[in-house]
Amino acid sequence: MLQQAHPLTADAPRSLSAEFGATLALAWPLAAANLLQMMVHAIDVIFVARLGDAELAASSLGVSIFGLLVWTTTGLVGASAPLIAAELGRRKHAVREVRRTVRMALWLSLLTSIAAMGICAAGGPIMIATGQAPDTSAHAASFLLILMWGMFPMVAASVLRIFVSALGRPKIATAITFLALGVNALGNWSLVFGHLGLPALGLHGSALSSVITSTVMLLAYVVVIQLDRQLRRYHLFGNWWRSEWARFFEIVRIGAPIGLIILAEAGLFTGAAFLMGRIGEVELAGHTIALQVAALAFQIPFGVAQAATIRVGLSYGARDPHGIALAGRASLVLGVGFMILTAATMWLFPRLVLSIYVDVDAARNAALVSHAMQFLVVAAAFQLFDGAQTVAAGVLRGLQDTRVPMIIAVCGYWLAGYGTAIYLGFWTPLAGVGIWIGLAVGLVVVAGLLLARWRLRARLGLLPA
Repeated sequence: MLQQAHPLTADAPRSLSAEFGATLALAWPLAAANLLQMMVHAIDVIFVARLGDAELAASSLGVSIFGLLVWTTTGLVGASAPLIAAELGRRKHAVREVRRTVRMALWLSLLTSIAAMGICAAGGPIMIATGQAPDTSAHAASFLLILMWGMFPMVAASVLRIFVSALGRPKIATAITFLALGVNALGNWSLVFGHLGLPALGLHGSALSSVITSTVMLLAYVVVIQLDRQLRRYHLFGNWWRSEWARFFEIVRIGAPIGLIILAEAGLFTGAAFLMGRIGEVELAGHTIALQVAALAFQIPFGVAQAATIRVGLSYGARDPHGIALAGRASLVLGVGFMILTAATMWLFPRLVLSIYVDVDAARNAALVSHAMQFLVVAAAFQLFDGAQTVAAGVLRGLQDTRVPMIIAVCGYWLAGYGTAIYLGFWTPLAGVGIWIGLAVGLVVVAGLLLARWRLRARLGLLPA
C-alpha cells in the first residue's frame, strides 16, 4: 500500500523521465492546493478592496504581520515533512515513527501559535513604531485581534496536510482547500457586506470569515483522516497527551532554521509593505495587489518544492544518492520551467492579470493600477529566481540541510535585498519601484547561493553515508 504510494529503493525511478512523472504526480495536487489557498486569501482582498483604499491598506498591514507569523510557524512544524519521508524511506511501514512525528508537530503547533497570537495582540504598537499612519494602524490592529484566532487551526492543518501528502494522498489537501475556498467566499459575502440576515461588519467581517475558514479546514482534515482506512491505521489522535521529547526536539532542531528561512523571506516582503506604507497609502494598495499576483504565481513552484522535500527525503532515508540527484533535477526543471510562463504572462498582459483583483477601468482605481503595473514589471523579472530559490530550499530540506540555508536566506534577503530596497526606495527617485527592485536583488542572491550548495552536496557531505 505505502510502497505503491512511494516507490522506494529497488522500485524507485531510475531515469529522469520516470522521476518527472513521480514528482509531478505528487506536486500537482500540492500546487493546486496552494493555488486554492491563495485564492482563499485573494477573496479577502477582493472583498476588502471594494470597501476602499483605507480598508485595503489596513488589512494589508494586518495580514502582513499575521501572514509572517503563520508562515514562520508553519515552517517550524514543516520539519515533519523530511522526517516522515526519511522514516518511510528507511522502512515502508513506519507507523509508530510517523505517528510520533505528527503528534509532536501538533504539540509544537499549539505552543508556537500561542506565542504568535501574543505578537498579534501587540500589532497596534508594532505598526505605530514602524511609522504607519495612526488611523490605518488602529484599523489594522482591531482587524488583527480577530484574525489571530485562526492561527492554531491554520498551523495544525498544515501538519495534517504534510501527513496526508507524505502518505501519497495529496489530493485530500486539494479537496479540503477547495472546500475552504467556498467557505471563505460565503463568509466574506455574508459578513463583510451583510447578507443572509447577518450584520455588515466590513473589515472585521473579513477577519471573522478567515477564522471560520481555517477552523473548518482543520476539522475537515481530522474527519477525513478518521474516515480513510489507510490513514486511520496511524491512530494520529490516540494518546495525544503522550510526550515524545526526543522527537519534539528533533523537529525543533530541523524546523527552527526552516522557520527562520521563511521568516527571512516573508519578512522581506512584509518589510516591503511597511516601507511602502511610509511612501503612501495608494502605493501600499498597489503593492498589495501586485504582491498578490506574484504570490499566486509562486504557489506552483512552492508545490513542487514541497514534493521535492518528500521525494528527496525518501531517497535520503533509503540512502540512495542517485535517487536524490534525480529527484532534485526533476524538481528544479519543473519549478523554474513554470515560472517562465508566469513571467511572460505578467510582462505581456499586466492589465488582464490585475483585473482579477480590481476594476482596472474605474477612474477611482487609476493611481492604484498605475503603481501596481510598475511593480508587476519587476515581479516578472524575478519570477525565475523566485522559483529557483524555493525549489532549491525544498531539495536541501529533503537532505535535512537547514542551518546553512538559513544563514544564506537571512544574509541574502535582509542584507542584500532589504538594504537595496531601503536605499532605492528612499534615497533615489525610484520610490516604490526601487523597493521592488530590492526584493528582486534578495531573490537573485539567495537563489544563486542555494543552487550552488545543492550542486556541491556531495563535496559538502550532505549525502547519506
